[in-house]
Amino acid sequence: MGLKSAQAAFFPICSIDDVVKLFGFELERNEPDLTLLSLVLGFVEHFLAVNRVVPINVPGYSFDGSSEQGDESRTCFPHVDLLQIRALHARFTTMIRGAVDRSLYPHKEGYSSRELVKKVSDVIWNSLSRSYFKDRAHIQSLFSFITGTKLDSSGVAFAVVAACQVLGLRDVHLGLSEDHAWVIFGQNGEETAEVTWHGKGNEDRRGQTVTAGVAERSWLYLKGSYLKCDRKMEVALMVCAINPSIDHHTDSVELLQLQQHLLWLLYDLGHLKKYPMALGNLADLEELEPMPGRPDPLALFHEAIASAKIYYNNEHIYPYVYLASYFWRNRNVKDALVSWGDAATVIQDYNYCREDEEIYKEFFDIANDIIPNIIKEMASAIEASEEHGDGEAEGQHGSPLSNTALQDPESFAQLLRFYDGICKWEEGSSTPVLHVGWATFLVQSISKFDGQVRHQVSIIVKDTESNEDEDQHSDDSREARRRGPRRESKAEEPPLAKKFQPEKLVERRRSAPSQRAAPSPTPG
Repeated sequence: MGLKSAQAAFFPICSIDDVVKLFGFELERNEPDLTLLSLVLGFVEHFLAVNRVVPINVPGYSFDGSSEQGDESRTCFPHVDLLQIRALHARFTTMIRGAVDRSLYPHKEGYSSRELVKKVSDVIWNSLSRSYFKDRAHIQSLFSFITGTKLDSSGVAFAVVAACQVLGLRDVHLGLSEDHAWVIFGQNGEETAEVTWHGKGNEDRRGQTVTAGVAERSWLYLKGSYLKCDRKMEVALMVCAINPSIDHHTDSVELLQLQQHLLWLLYDLGHLKKYPMALGNLADLEELEPMPGRPDPLALFHEAIASAKIYYNNEHIYPYVYLASYFWRNRNVKDALVSWGDAATVIQDYNYCREDEEIYKEFFDIANDIIPNIIKEMASAIEASEEHGDGEAEGQHGSPLSNTALQDPESFAQLLRFYDGICKWEEGSSTPVLHVGWATFLVQSISKFDGQVRHQVSIIVKDTESNEDEDQHSDDSREARRRGPRRESKAEEPPLAKKFQPEKLVERRRSAPSQRAAPSPTPG
């Protein structure tokens, strides 16, 4: 079955508003057409980021441009023709229906079988090119799959779910962690199956459950507190996957605006309330270009954290990392340290596994690059002000430094809490986390805090074991530290001081958490 007349009525698509209207129509349906929406987004992204040219006198292609402030602000949007999208849609649906005979895979109590899901994933997998870089940009949509036979890791999982929708398998949906995707199916999504790769050597896991990853308490599977998507959240995923990058230094303004408008559409319809990373994505876009009458970025970041706490047992890391990055970009070091400490508090209850390399890199960069450079900058500013003999130290922006994070006991306590969480993360893990490089930067950072500031911080040991076990633990204090007690850093009441607010940094929007460049595993 091809496109319906109601869907065809939205074509040709010539503007951001036209795309939003199509998405609004599909989101009103119980089963939005994932294939159609992914093809439209992929088509638009291709001609705005991959092949960004303005064709002149080329049959079948046209761009609508608008300019209000001169050529420098001119924006363009491709003309999405119905015939092109209809042909691509038919090609995908025909391929799936021709390759999968549902009669060979009878339903079990009305739900899909693991063998059927595995067969669909094999069809997608075996249709991919034999050699390409799996994490190159702009290969996440079905447009890339149909026109170039290339998909990234999450794109493969999405394509499997879209193919299952084509086959009428309404119980098959996406399962999402913060760095991986698989499918869920069966009654209430109780069954899981790997359908794509992650890192190296995971090809053989296709069709297997994610139970082992959940049991070993790895961050990759969030201890089972992952997103169990419905169709509307799957639409949100494809919107979040829009990549506006034209090159390493330039983003497509049109794609950023399109993504922002579509995320607000999903937000207004209530489809982002269980999607913390989508809320963080929207907050990033609002920080770049606020829309009138909308919540500010800080409110959205806190909403993402609230979502993770309410629906996912506070097991997600990135909501805190995103909030800390926001504070850091706005030169609010104290609150950034609090959020980084919160992120470390969450990660400490995981076991580090080799497939958790993305979150390891995140914490490594924070601990060994971002925090040391922030502290070094503040220490240099204080030293410079003291050399000038000023009564009150001032930074390079003229802000008083008497109340910077280096002179705040609570900030020092948060720094200790951050490192304590990293140490606890390693405990019980099969793979080590820390090495001498971590200790070097830790000592350097701690030494920048004045001794009087460090003296105001009290280390409180909270014993989580019962009183009856106290004698047993006292025999071996080291074993007791690893099995039960938790260290918490608590600052004594610091004197009230003015807020440290240097000028806001102008920084390019951060990239997605996973932007690795590695060769694709050979389909088979």
